Amino acid sequence: MDQILFLIGSVVFGILGVLHLVFTIFTNKFDAYDSSVTEAMKESSIVLSKDVNLWKAWIGFNVSHSLGAILLAAVYVPLAFDHLSLLRNSLWFSTLPLLFSVSYLVLAKKYWFKLPLVGILIASACFLGAALLVNT
Repeated sequence: MDQILFLIGSVVFGILGVLHLVFTIFTNKFDAYDSSVTEAMKESSIVLSKDVNLWKAWIGFNVSHSLGAILLAAVYVPLAFDHLSLLRNSLWFSTLPLLFSVSYLVLAKKYWFKLPLVGILIASACFLGAALLVNT
């Protein structure tokens, strides 16, 4: 059961990460409804560097956010399939996805919309269950 929970939680994160990446790069899903806001972002640089406008930073942050979720899946799906003993014998590796997902859960609750919140809640519940099974 722990293996299944690790896999479900990881796959959920992978799917959310890939969808987020596709929406960021290939659609206008993260554009503002008010196109003047998007244009203002493209014309305004950040304080840290005049070479980076807010739009580029926005896209970059969204892409890197996607990659983080994909990375979790890319690491934990193979671990759950081929190295389950590592997850079962390491407090660090068995609880890290729970810590990661709870961090995303807090962000989702505070800043995002319902779909990622529900997906991350499911993944977090799976990771919590898996961590409890292997560490108790």
